[in-house]
Amino acid sequence: MSGAGAADQLEFDPPEAQQAMQDDRLRSHLAYLLERSPFYRRRWAELGLAPGTVQGVADLPLLPTTSKADLERAAGEFLCVPETETVDLCLTSGTTGEPLVLLQTRHDLERLARNEEITFRRLGLGPADRVLLAVALDRCFMAGLAYFLGLVRLGATALRGGSGSLPHLAELVRRQRPTVIIAVPSLLLALAERLQADGIDPRQTGVRTLVGIGEPVRASDLRLSPLGARVQERWGGAVFGTYASTEMATAFSDCTAGAGGHLHPELAAVEIVDAAGKPLPPGEAGEVTVTPLGVTGMPLLRFRTGDIAVLHTEPCICGRRSPRLGPILGRQAQMLKIRGTTVFPPAVFALLQELDGACGWFLEAFDDYALSDRLRVTVAVRDRSLTAEMVAERLAARLRVKPEVVIAPAAAVTAKTVQEGKRKPVLFFDYRQART
Repeated sequence: MSGAGAADQLEFDPPEAQQAMQDDRLRSHLAYLLERSPFYRRRWAELGLAPGTVQGVADLPLLPTTSKADLERAAGEFLCVPETETVDLCLTSGTTGEPLVLLQTRHDLERLARNEEITFRRLGLGPADRVLLAVALDRCFMAGLAYFLGLVRLGATALRGGSGSLPHLAELVRRQRPTVIIAVPSLLLALAERLQADGIDPRQTGVRTLVGIGEPVRASDLRLSPLGARVQERWGGAVFGTYASTEMATAFSDCTAGAGGHLHPELAAVEIVDAAGKPLPPGEAGEVTVTPLGVTGMPLLRFRTGDIAVLHTEPCICGRRSPRLGPILGRQAQMLKIRGTTVFPPAVFALLQELDGACGWFLEAFDDYALSDRLRVTVAVRDRSLTAEMVAERLAARLRVKPEVVIAPAAAVTAKTVQEGKRKPVLFFDYRQART
């Protein structure tokens, strides 16, 4: 068996078999880096590391991690092929800084397509599906390209709707009858509202599967988050999540059981590490660190994503035995320490999503105090009886700290959060000096 079918079957194999295959892929990956990567050859020479230092994933902690700062400072040193052999240029979204450039070879695009085909098969998609891609397909972003290539490989029909026009997306739903929509969850809600405004019930459109990207649709206990539950209620279809980043060129998605993002053993080795880069045991939250396997253009080793999550290693109820990544709890750089309590912005967003009267929000972080951050939450409300004090008390009951809350007009919140060139609203603004 070969291709996506073999990769999908691999997830059902015993963990020992998966580990042996991954160790073999990792050794090939390291040999490629030492032969072709100026950055990693230099780094290994500086550290005095011998070529055979790492024999498997268990040895990865012997090696240093790679950061976004490394990519910014030495981008050209990561390229392992002549630039004439690259066929695609991707840019990161620039959510936490300047966009990074990653060049891909033809082989890398084939790998990207294989990754997404595995994902789609895992979610029960097949050639009969019509999939609306309500994601950015321009601006050199990777996501839309990856989904399209995966659907081509799967044999499904792709409706390349993009994310820039709700009327256009609503028309595609009405006329082309997609069975699946892939989009940022907040866009899925906005699209449902647009259809309802046009007198169309989203639950009657034939959409049976909704795949959320860019925003978690599950809580830490793997049940649907308030946002995921709202998407499910509006559309009536099954809601699934997926996690990816441009740098790691790999996506981890739910299966039909919706119990976390299954890892692809053949395509990536994943570690959860502490602040010093040391691995943490399964079930403990830490930074997602990924070694993408099989990349030829700009391959990486132990890339620190900045995202905080938990790794689950017990077998999934779907029968797969590959590890699963829980929802992203927050970003390392966005962690707030408020009067001794650690708070991540997504936890605040999840609570705000539970407020029926709230229709928009954003957070601002300040470091006015030496040992404590200050958090201001700005909320737009459709129910004027929902006061700032009521929102603050609701947040305090779950966060154990009481943030400052400001009520603002919906137009002002939209003007702040919806920014040109961003594929999703910007909801967190960090004014702390240490983060600038």
